[in-house]
Amino acid sequence: MKIFYAIQGTGNGHLSRAVELYPFLKKYGEVDFFLSGSNAHLNSVIPIKYRSKGVSLFYKNTGGLDYLKIISSLSYHVINDAKNLPVEKYDLVINDFDFVTSLACSFKKVHSIHFGHQASFQSKKTPRANHHSFIGNLILEKFVKSDAHIGLHFEQYDKNIYNPIIKSEIIQANPINDGHITVYLPQYSIDFLAPHFLGQPQFHFEVFTKQVDRIVCNKNITYYPINNEQFTSSLIRCYGIITAGGFETPAEAMYMNKKVLSIPILKHFEQACNAKALENMGVMVLEKINHDFSKQFVNWVEHKKPIILSLKHSTEDIIDILINTKKNN
Repeated sequence: MKIFYAIQGTGNGHLSRAVELYPFLKKYGEVDFFLSGSNAHLNSVIPIKYRSKGVSLFYKNTGGLDYLKIISSLSYHVINDAKNLPVEKYDLVINDFDFVTSLACSFKKVHSIHFGHQASFQSKKTPRANHHSFIGNLILEKFVKSDAHIGLHFEQYDKNIYNPIIKSEIIQANPINDGHITVYLPQYSIDFLAPHFLGQPQFHFEVFTKQVDRIVCNKNITYYPINNEQFTSSLIRCYGIITAGGFETPAEAMYMNKKVLSIPILKHFEQACNAKALENMGVMVLEKINHDFSKQFVNWVEHKKPIILSLKHSTEDIIDILINTKKNN
């Protein structure tokens, strides 16, 4: 079997998931990966055969989406890349929320499976943000067109929605608590974050950011470049994590019984939806970091308990579901 796997390159969660799935997919045949987007920051250990700038998301330093930069990044190359993408040569097309692959399959009448976290939003039962966003909801539901959808989420809100894919390093780890707090807030600059964390000198913060290319120390803050191994190590050792409204990182933290504080990217509808799901589970969620952060941080430390995430399906189980979905179509 020849398998085409499309990865959305906005953020690092999609790429990390593909890395984890690759050894399992190889058991079924040859796998070629397509990376679409221009702002993933992990060095990939999987063979990327095709690349495209695709459609990426960009953020302002203070937390919101930078719509002007997003719009300016769009061009005719998306259509050309879709026409040139040889999806018709594959027996199975797996699309983890990539518009170019969706367009290519539409052009060439090729069947595909929409797989991943965003696929869970095909169900109306999946939690949505308190504020409605027509554009945000439209993107989640219509950005990728496909014949079948297999979603991943914190809980099984509907059929065809399964638990998160947890990295093998996390599953095999023996979590400890050395007292530090891991931080991954890609929407904020380190200049913005520093005063808030320096104001909590009793805690040490390990902040992961694309703004540094080496480890940098500033009193009780250590800045790390984006690195999968270092981040995983930090997460395994941490007291808790402060992160945006992504999916994979909170899932991994909860799996290891770590305390989570979620601060979703402003005006990012999907992250707001994830935050709503986390809030429903009992996780503390903040709209943004402001002058009240010190009190909110102390409240989180002193009063909030970790929420445990259990897995009903293994990674191998979910791969089997993917393959069987292809056979049934």
